[in-house]
Amino acid sequence: MAQPLVISGPSGVGKSTLLQRLLKEYPGQFEFSVSHTTRQKRDKEIDGKHYHFISKEQFQSEIKSNLFIEYTEYAGNLYGTSIKSVELVRKSGKICILDIDSEVCLFVYCYYIMELTPFASRM
Repeated sequence: MAQPLVISGPSGVGKSTLLQRLLKEYPGQFEFSVSHTTRQKRDKEIDGKHYHFISKEQFQSEIKSNLFIEYTEYAGNLYGTSIKSVELVRKSGKICILDIDSEVCLFVYCYYIMELTPFASRM
């Protein structure tokens, strides 16, 4: 199985443009994992498709259980990428794309390349 492709950088550097081009030029080869969040679901969002919507308590419990490779807090809500979500994409035969904050890139690298423990255990 292929390692995830990590796209990282500050706002405005062209990450979204690069990802759109990648998905267009290589259809069926790449897929995003479904992230987890504690924010409220918006109209027309589907749980398990746009996000996995979970409670803050459940999210914090999963952090303590080392189930995330990365997570962050934004506007009072938690967002994160679970190991399971990435593995589901990998098992489908596609390359998982991770568009993540540059501060946590090293931890994702360590987990997938060096096979260390997830991000949460280093906090």
